[in-house]
Amino acid sequence: MPEAPLLTRPALELAGLIRAGEITATELTALSLEAIAARDPAINACTHVAADTAATAAAVIGAGDRRPFAGVPIAIKDNRAVAGMPLTAGSALFGNHVPDLDAHVIARLRAAGFVIVAKTALPELGILSTCEPARGGPTANPWQLEHSPGGSSGGSAAAVAAGMVPLAHGNDGGGSIRIPAACCGLVGLKPARGRISAGPEAGDSFLATDGVLTRTVADTAALLDVLAGYERGDATWAPPLEPGRRFIDAAAEAATPAPGLAVGLVLDPALPADGLHPICAAAVARVGSQLEALGHHVEPLTLDWSPPDLLDDFTAAFGPLIAMGVRAGAELAGRPARPEDVEALTWAIYRHAETLSSLDHLAAQARLEALARRIVVAVGAVDVVLTPALAQRPPRTGQIHGRGGPGHAPWCDYRASGAFTPYTAIVNVCGLPAITLPVDVAADGLPVGVQLIGQPAGEWELLALAAALERGWPWRERMLAPILGAAPGT
Repeated sequence: MPEAPLLTRPALELAGLIRAGEITATELTALSLEAIAARDPAINACTHVAADTAATAAAVIGAGDRRPFAGVPIAIKDNRAVAGMPLTAGSALFGNHVPDLDAHVIARLRAAGFVIVAKTALPELGILSTCEPARGGPTANPWQLEHSPGGSSGGSAAAVAAGMVPLAHGNDGGGSIRIPAACCGLVGLKPARGRISAGPEAGDSFLATDGVLTRTVADTAALLDVLAGYERGDATWAPPLEPGRRFIDAAAEAATPAPGLAVGLVLDPALPADGLHPICAAAVARVGSQLEALGHHVEPLTLDWSPPDLLDDFTAAFGPLIAMGVRAGAELAGRPARPEDVEALTWAIYRHAETLSSLDHLAAQARLEALARRIVVAVGAVDVVLTPALAQRPPRTGQIHGRGGPGHAPWCDYRASGAFTPYTAIVNVCGLPAITLPVDVAADGLPVGVQLIGQPAGEWELLALAAALERGWPWRERMLAPILGAAPGT
């Protein structure tokens, strides 16, 4: 096997090399920018490349810098404010808006020493589980260029899978970290509700949270240590770990969960789906067997998590957030939004949100909260829940996009997106932590993954179990195919 490029090594390892003086931050940043220049024309993962500011930031980082990720390149999903860089949210309506401040999550990444090299693509306003915005065009999956990398953090996942950056920022309001992680062979954690600040724009978020896409559980855990914690003005926050305890400690071999965990196996989807693909079902069975081999007990679990009105209620809670995004873009444009400003699905959701009364919205929110309470109570019967990450294989480009046109009625694409990923959004409704892990590369040439769902505020225990699986099943070497060939996707 050819030697893997340096940028495929764990971010923790790269930070150690810089700290020890074995490579400079300038050299590593240059490698990342060169990889973007070489690979992104085929992938289309980046919406903005910050070559000058990245080089300037890297130049002042030297050996011995004790910040945990000093000099490590990172890409940021293009729906978070990075001072001095464009913020488009994947929509033409946002024009050339450049914020003058950092979101709290970005400020924390900078404080940890990361060098921001690029911003990455997403579907318009992060609506769909694919990544094909009219602004900028579709992002390709590095494993098979004719397939989607998933969404909505599709550009971030593709950038990592293609070896442009060792890890990337994402966020997850219905599976938007976990879905592309599964499509691209990466680790994707959705932290518990309130674990990471939504500021300064919001006090909290019922559905969405920030996070990262990585190649290893240890990198994911270490980034949670960087991002987690109260920021002044947060309306709510998850309880912190005990003093002296860190999430990275969960990835240590000594943190291996004691044998005998109860693992609930759930195959019934929460949203309407068109069956479960055999490859996805086989991945769950394989991980179930691995958990049994580690001494845990895997048993089927029935969860009453798919009431007939779930998609309608989710849309009534999610839709007004999209409508707010449209109005924010219209304010930047200095005029009311028009249908031609956004994609067909975005406009349909916007107009639907306008028909909802405040009572409609609050009633849907109340039903979702009641459902979440029932599910969280039911999940308490086990230690962790195992589900497929996806119900189907990553779709081909053009199958699900939301732009309208023949065969693409907006609400049909919306439902198709949910049918492709019916196991993820319900976890956001419940506020539970969940992680998708790569299992292998299937016969169709695309990765396949599974999802583990933890207990309330239970990321530490979830990461410890994920790390134990990783040690017995080292997937990182299997997930380098897109960047070991002569070109992406070969």
